Amino acid sequence: MNVVYLGADHKGYRLKNIIREWMNAAGLNCTDLGNKEYNVDDDYTDIAILLAEKIVSERTKGILICGSGVGVCVAANKVKGVRAALVTNEKQARLSREDDDANILCLSADTVSDEVNVDIVKIFLETTFSSDEKHIRRINKIKEYENKS
Repeated sequence: MNVVYLGADHKGYRLKNIIREWMNAAGLNCTDLGNKEYNVDDDYTDIAILLAEKIVSERTKGILICGSGVGVCVAANKVKGVRAALVTNEKQARLSREDDDANILCLSADTVSDEVNVDIVKIFLETTFSSDEKHIRRINKIKEYENKS
C-alpha cells in the first residue's frame, strides 16, 4: 500500500496520534501532515485541503480528523478528485470503500470512541473497491460533474 496521510485539527489531534501509533505498530506506512503540535487556534480547513491535494496528486489514501468529522469532510470534498467519507461505524467504513471507492476517511474525535475509530481505520484500509459496474457508473458521474467548465 502507498503511504497513508494523516491530518487533524486541535479537536482531532489526540486521536490522530493514537491512530499514527497504531499504524506504525501495525507496520503501515503513514505520514503525519499535522498539525504537529496542539494548537487551539488552528483551522481544520487548512489541514483538510493540504491532505486532500496530496491524496489526489499521489493517488493514495488519507485520514482526516476533527471534532465532528463534518468540517474536514466538507473541506476535503472541495478538492477535485476527492471522495471523502465521514464514517462513524464499521459498516460505513466497509461500504465507503466497496461502493464509493472513498480515498479519504473522515473521523469524529468527539462522538466516536478511540477504539471504534481505530477499528474503522483498519477496515477502511483493508477494504478494496468492489468494481461493480453500478458503482463505477456512479463514480464516473461524479467525475463528469467535477470536469464541467
